[in-house]
Amino acid sequence: MKKNILNRIALFLTAVLVFTLNSCTDLDENIYSELNKSNFYNNRTEVLQAALRPFTHMQAWLAPTGQNGYYYHAELSSDQVAWPQKGRHGYDGGDHFRQHYHTWTANENRMRNAWVLMWTGLGYVNSAIMDLESVDNNAIDISDTEMAAILGELYVLRAFHYMKIMELWGNVPIITTVGEPQNPPTQSKEEVFAFIKQELETYVPKLLPYSQEMVGRVSQTAGYAMLAELYLNAEYHIGTPMYDEAIAACDKIISGQAGGVNGTPKLADDLLETFSNTNKFADEALFQFAFSKQGGFSFGWGGFYFGYSNMSRALGYDFSGWNAFVVIPTAFDAYQDNDLRKKEWFLFGPQYDIDSGEPILGTEEYNGEPLVYVNSIRRESEGDFTSEGSMAEGEENSGARFNKYKAGRLDEDNYHENHYMIYRLSEIYLNKAEAIMRKNGGVATQEAVDLVNAVRKRAFTEEDWPAEQYTTATLTMDELLEERGRELIFEGKRRTDLIRFGAYVTKSWWDHEPSNDPSKELYPIPHTQLAANPNLIQNPGYERNQ
Repeated sequence: MKKNILNRIALFLTAVLVFTLNSCTDLDENIYSELNKSNFYNNRTEVLQAALRPFTHMQAWLAPTGQNGYYYHAELSSDQVAWPQKGRHGYDGGDHFRQHYHTWTANENRMRNAWVLMWTGLGYVNSAIMDLESVDNNAIDISDTEMAAILGELYVLRAFHYMKIMELWGNVPIITTVGEPQNPPTQSKEEVFAFIKQELETYVPKLLPYSQEMVGRVSQTAGYAMLAELYLNAEYHIGTPMYDEAIAACDKIISGQAGGVNGTPKLADDLLETFSNTNKFADEALFQFAFSKQGGFSFGWGGFYFGYSNMSRALGYDFSGWNAFVVIPTAFDAYQDNDLRKKEWFLFGPQYDIDSGEPILGTEEYNGEPLVYVNSIRRESEGDFTSEGSMAEGEENSGARFNKYKAGRLDEDNYHENHYMIYRLSEIYLNKAEAIMRKNGGVATQEAVDLVNAVRKRAFTEEDWPAEQYTTATLTMDELLEERGRELIFEGKRRTDLIRFGAYVTKSWWDHEPSNDPSKELYPIPHTQLAANPNLIQNPGYERNQ
């Protein structure tokens, strides 16, 4: 019987995806009603399975696992990562070019995929809430306190979905019931923000504190990190500063009141700990996807970030990628040569077989020649060593590459057991410092400096540190934006940071001139969704793209 019920659930979830392709969140109630809930929610395990299903789906659009979701749009439209054409590879109809140049339209397939993934996830959350609110928890030995916390996880997860949807599209419907209304109307970003704020403020205190048992679930540290992010961006979203609230949310985490995977969270001692293949219980972790190769659910960053199969030998991996995302030259140049992050988090220069020490050989422009990653994106194989290059002129070795997460060697017990960090303590330190500075008219206080220096110190040797630490004079708002970029690179945060600092449409970077068009701070509603739902309203600046 249980197998039959699980098969019905799988069919239902597939149906959710199909219907979402045709409408905003048109989840057919007749299909939903086929699930016999009384035969499934018989114990705590089954309740947790239902609660965790939306969280599992979320990795498809939030983590860099090759899907065209939030992560793709947050990184490729910003000033650190690009997917240039490399000879015969990577043009892909100009999709990645339009992200880099901010010339997208409402007809983008990848943007439509992001919409579908994220709204499907929201449908999963609403479905789980509807199911679990009707469960008699006392009959299956779940206390009222624990059941409230499990439901709180879902409410908080729904708010998180809405926060990320709001960041991309701004004015969107608010839907809390599966299939109702059939064609939900657009609501203003102010209304969406208020909904997110109310949901988080109501349910975050009801969550369980973070602990090793809560890894892979939504705990208080996750919730307060979401609140800190929401409050920090409030002035941009709704015109009302909420920096005191942001500081208070950060303090809940920093003080240990919200728990921690090993007690009170603390900054990692070095740059590698939080991203290693033993980061399951990393001290700095606040909210993470619990990937596991041994469990059959690996964190597959290879597609976007790793080179072709020839590069597998460089790190001793059993996977390869599409040779897709690269670090743009101006982003790599933002690191000083003595910054240890530049050495530890990137692949750069000549590449060698980890076992034999022999050079890795190229397969395209440098076929049979040593592969050397360079900080340029231009046709050097054709003699161009001086131009800026462009998105259309890359080669197989163009750009420094991602090496922040390290899977380890194939023979290691923890090979490719890396968890993906959604929030970590370093970001909270930087958030609090920024809120303090914004309250102080953009001027650093000693407390703000101490917070940023605590994060930055790990990036320099003891000998170099005295000359590299910030002071109240050197930690400007512009410098804080740059330091956030250096620390949080590859973590899907950059687009939101650039927008909040007023730089997303005004800043120049490699092969990108600013549009100075505020409408580009939101993406257009996909034209297919506008056609399916007459109550949706296109975002300003895109009306002609419908």
